[in-house]
Amino acid sequence: MGLIVQKYGGTSVANPERIRHVADRVVKTYEKGYNIVVIVSAMAGITDGLLDLAGQVTSSPDKRELDVLLATGEQTTAALLAMTLRKMNYPACSMLGHQAQVVTDRDFGNARILEIGAPAIEKYLKKRTIVIVAGFQGADVQGNITTLGRGGSDTSAVAIAAALKADVCEIYTDVDGVYTADPNICTNARKIKTISYDEMLNMASLGAKVLQIRSVGFAKKYNIPVHVRSSFNDEEGTMVVSENSGMESLVVSAVTHDKNQARITLNKVPDQPGIAAKIFTPLADKSIIIDMIIQNTHPGGQTDLTFTVPESDYKPALEIAKRIAGEIGAEDAFGYEGIAKVSVIGVGMKNHSGVAATMFTALAAEGINIAMISTSEIRISCVVDEKYTELAVRVLHTAFGLDAD
Repeated sequence: MGLIVQKYGGTSVANPERIRHVADRVVKTYEKGYNIVVIVSAMAGITDGLLDLAGQVTSSPDKRELDVLLATGEQTTAALLAMTLRKMNYPACSMLGHQAQVVTDRDFGNARILEIGAPAIEKYLKKRTIVIVAGFQGADVQGNITTLGRGGSDTSAVAIAAALKADVCEIYTDVDGVYTADPNICTNARKIKTISYDEMLNMASLGAKVLQIRSVGFAKKYNIPVHVRSSFNDEEGTMVVSENSGMESLVVSAVTHDKNQARITLNKVPDQPGIAAKIFTPLADKSIIIDMIIQNTHPGGQTDLTFTVPESDYKPALEIAKRIAGEIGAEDAFGYEGIAKVSVIGVGMKNHSGVAATMFTALAAEGINIAMISTSEIRISCVVDEKYTELAVRVLHTAFGLDAD
């Protein structure tokens, strides 16, 4: 008997009517003979509402107590879905993260899963019970409730699928798969039938919002097929699989964009060993993620050093950069928020030349200047002015032959 893990996002369980629709879909899978574990998010808007409530009490809520509060959103959905299934005369049981033995570290608000006690869930599956687990949450070894950060229910689902050795993890959302670009800005974007874990990891880290990046990391590590599909229709979605699982042989599979970017430059930095460490260590200490880094060396033992950070970290990062500039004898530190990162991604890039040339030529033809460039084996990213983001995506999508027929 096969095992399927299904995850339903906030829009899929937004109200009792949609929860009943989810129950119908769960029953359809159950009636086919599968064991089934369902991971649920909080109903749409609930988490934001809980954050607002916390903000009305204090401007700086304790992180432990905030996790206790936020975990109630998924708890509500799990209980309502179990009630709905039981009313339909199907055996169902809801479980909270700690009951499902989702053990995490103690990083409240952004905890990482350490292990999952599969027997806690398996004892119900042996009785042919439909198990509904509250996503997004777990508990540390002391029993404190923790949450996994935004999009954490995806991570819960794939991690539980890995622990149970499920046949597939189905991620149900309000889109019907992974597209070659954001369909909201590129009308010629088309749904991808299959995509590799590495491509999906890059897409998730470079602006695509379909899957949470940590969930893709779990799927790759444990080789769990992930099926991204819509909860509002029965169409096949996108399979996220290993690289050799019958994927389309495209040089570039997708174009992504990310407007949550800012650029910081330190001018006339002494070109000496250890200087880069002095700049980036204080940023790391504040958990500020650095993406692209470019260094331009000048005669006379000086260099300009430019890097990008998430726009949400721009102000604290710039303050740190200005302080460090004074400490190391740099001339100044300044920044700019009006940028975006546009990327082309594809495992086919490993064996093909000319991808960078095609990308740069296409952008140049539209008068789009490139401020920064970074590359990996299957990805090229360019920083451009934010006002050109949509145009850059459409141009690159066409240049690499991704437009729908």
